[in-house]
Amino acid sequence: MKCPACGNDLTPKTVGDLTVDTCQGGCGGIWFDQLELKKVDEQQEAAGEALLDIPRDPSIQLDARAKHRCPKCQDIVMMRHFFSVKRHVAVDECGQCGGVWLDVGELAAIRNLFDSEDARKAAAEEYFHDLFGAQLAERIAKAKAVKQKIARVAQIFRYLCPSYYIPGDQAWGAF
Repeated sequence: MKCPACGNDLTPKTVGDLTVDTCQGGCGGIWFDQLELKKVDEQQEAAGEALLDIPRDPSIQLDARAKHRCPKCQDIVMMRHFFSVKRHVAVDECGQCGGVWLDVGELAAIRNLFDSEDARKAAAEEYFHDLFGAQLAERIAKAKAVKQKIARVAQIFRYLCPSYYIPGDQAWGAF
């Protein structure tokens, strides 16, 4: 496979039970197949330490805005998006195979984003609360109002049709 950033040949590198493709002697980027990045994206995951210092050629300068083609799916231009809700690190991901390309330094930045999985989840919850909190609260209030109306109608039916008229054991009534 060829490096999507600089065109150098990618070299397989095995760390623990994970094998990734690295651009050694080129730009220093790393290719992760689908779901492989999850195995090294936190500080406590030891396998990721070995991937932080990929030998690179310092004379290679990359355009951070350039679009990259997937090294596996040659016809696909990868999508660039933020790795997390903190919006500090942008990664390139193939929409077809699910692989992820990280430029030099991005793995270290990702590993430093959160202290733990709980911190990552808390940040995501806070982010979505900031985005949708008011709308969600409004919908919950409307749902409670509808539920109260339904409960009043059900109460009316309890008097019109007591549970002893309905076959079967109705400990709390039909409604």
